[in-house]
Amino acid sequence: MMGRTLSNTMLNLGIDSSCDEALYQLGLDIEDLESEEPDAGLGNGGLGRLAACFLDSLATLGYPAYGYGIRYQYGLFNQVISDCDQIEKPDSWLTYGNPWEKARPEYLIPVKFYGSVRTRPDGRKEWVDTQTVIAMPYDTPIPGYDVNTVNTMRLWSAKSPKNFDLSYFNHGNYIDAVLDSNMAENISRVLYPNDNFFEGKELRLKQEYFMVAATLVDIIRRYNINQTETFSSKSQQYAAFPEKVAIQLNDTHPSLAVPELLRILMDEEGLTWDEAWKISVGTFAYTNHTILPEALERWPVSMLERVLPRHLEIIYHINYLHLQNVRDRFPGDDDRIRRMSLVEETGGKRINMAYLSVVSSHAVNGVAAIHSSLLTTSLFKDFFEMNPEKFQNKTNGITPRRWLLLCNPNLCDLLAEKIGDGWRKDLYQLEKLKDYQSDKIFLQQLFKAKQENKRKLAQYVFDKYGIELNIGSMFDIQVKRIHEYKRQTLNLLHVISLYNKIKSNPNADFVPRTVMFGGKAAPGYHTAKQTVSLICHVANIINNDPIVGDKLKVVFLENYRCSLAEIIMPAADLSEQISLAGTEASGTGNMKFMLNGALTIGTLDGANVEMREEMGDDNIFIFGMRIPDVEKLWKDGYDTRRYLARIPELDLILNQIKSGYFSPGNPHKFQDFVDNLVNNDRFCVIADYEAYVECQERVSELYLDWMKWSEKCLMNIASSGKFSSDRTIKQYAEEIWNIEPITIDLSPPKTGESN
Repeated sequence: MMGRTLSNTMLNLGIDSSCDEALYQLGLDIEDLESEEPDAGLGNGGLGRLAACFLDSLATLGYPAYGYGIRYQYGLFNQVISDCDQIEKPDSWLTYGNPWEKARPEYLIPVKFYGSVRTRPDGRKEWVDTQTVIAMPYDTPIPGYDVNTVNTMRLWSAKSPKNFDLSYFNHGNYIDAVLDSNMAENISRVLYPNDNFFEGKELRLKQEYFMVAATLVDIIRRYNINQTETFSSKSQQYAAFPEKVAIQLNDTHPSLAVPELLRILMDEEGLTWDEAWKISVGTFAYTNHTILPEALERWPVSMLERVLPRHLEIIYHINYLHLQNVRDRFPGDDDRIRRMSLVEETGGKRINMAYLSVVSSHAVNGVAAIHSSLLTTSLFKDFFEMNPEKFQNKTNGITPRRWLLLCNPNLCDLLAEKIGDGWRKDLYQLEKLKDYQSDKIFLQQLFKAKQENKRKLAQYVFDKYGIELNIGSMFDIQVKRIHEYKRQTLNLLHVISLYNKIKSNPNADFVPRTVMFGGKAAPGYHTAKQTVSLICHVANIINNDPIVGDKLKVVFLENYRCSLAEIIMPAADLSEQISLAGTEASGTGNMKFMLNGALTIGTLDGANVEMREEMGDDNIFIFGMRIPDVEKLWKDGYDTRRYLARIPELDLILNQIKSGYFSPGNPHKFQDFVDNLVNNDRFCVIADYEAYVECQERVSELYLDWMKWSEKCLMNIASSGKFSSDRTIKQYAEEIWNIEPITIDLSPPKTGESN
């Protein structure tokens, strides 16, 4: 999720002010130019955006690194709301070309699929009778901030080999060639839009293998051309590979890199299994990003056998040796052997790709302290007991360049005046702001900067939707992928409770709120799409009720994306991070809001836990069950009806939704939605409702005192240092990759006549 490149590149090169002034002299507005660039949405949700932040930090810190991915012709879909329903439109971001990329046809790589495996006379395996797709690399420069480092993002595009074989066309096979070309190029045609949900489609498997196969050939080519010694054997040639190459598996999507590297080293380079395995384990490290069962990749053996037969053989052998080790460590524990097998037998044979990644990596990490702890006590408990030294934590972070310097100039001007600019590359320097916690003039300036940012977002909402927002109202914002575990429904139930309070007593005092939602629902995720629809229906009723007026407004921000987030984050008063405890791995939106001075209402989940540690209990609104409470609730038998009998206002809200109060044109539209919530409240929305509403009342009470509110905003900003992706990347570099930063000094430009 790279977003727009122009503004970020000008900023990192230090030419943004010069370009702004130059265009102004020509009578042009640089913001108009920047708005013409489409967002490059080549990833899903937070994981895709995290990778983009990491690339920025790698370059800024001077680490030599490549980011690899697929150059999808169509990125994450564009979301359109029509009659309160989400409609998906293709994101054809390459329609007018991409000026930031350079095609590199000199590095074309063939990638094979299907076929069969045979044993050669020398005992080595050979993958034969395959179908070939060509991987064409496109390079995008990634400049660091205020340094001379420019790293590379290399994206692969799928091409048919027939495109490079004129004889195929010349022999009258034109139609077949075109059809064959389309089949091959489908691999990089479109990004699968599912986030936190595994969809075992063959095309997705081919996309994953296509990316890792091309990438590994590229890495090995670069390793070999940089070798300065002459080796007497292939074993010697590749012995230093793990010292020169570190590959981070960003979740399990690239985990097929493990059997692919082993295949190359054994089948093509002639190494033994033991030699290849030692190199492979030393090279790979694995980051887990979710513990949700439905998000974990489990590829059917039948599909792997057809598409990647040699790789299945290699995975089986990894599993055989792995289970031998388990037997040696835990003799007689057959149930443990079943639990730890990479091959799952229930419901059809499948390969557990997370288990494969753990077994095949020298380091395994989660992305927040609580998440990493959960990995060792639940998802990977058996593996942790066997190899505890493998497991680490690397709390996620965000780049302060895009998520403060670029998107919030009003706040940055204030920071520069008080503490200078050092925070741009050392975010811990924001702690200096704590000296101004009681400075009323500075707090007033902070409040004013927030109001300016709210005005900008309000203008966007008015221009886009014709809805006029009350700038003095609390901007209460939840933007993220739509998913049941993120609990947008809980937020909406509270909104309806506020609406009901206003309707029942219009003259009572009320702290005005503007509640904004944003996020895309995966096209095949019915409950998520119903959630979007319900939000929009509720918004229509509330926003058009004259009794409510500007006390309460609800807005669904269509087509949430990186460039829109850059307007939203600086404008938020309240950040909603309300996932059920134990379900969100980390979150990064929570960090962006915090850095821009929003207060957080949230559960003790993901990085919220560490945010609270950094800023202190008084500066965050924590509510709801902790992980042990959730476990006890299910153990004792969770019955939603007991809660509804005790909370009549919630029972009323659910009946309003179910009876069609908010959808009068289709009164039965949300019956199933409510029934599912009552009968299968998997993420404990109803159980946490009371605590959430009570916490929101404390939020409203504090908002009435702008001085105290601003003090807490300042403490949020000042406590954000830990959540820089620079810190995260430095930890990866020092504790997993074992690499050092490289400082690049450029000679000054030549002067004088000789120039």
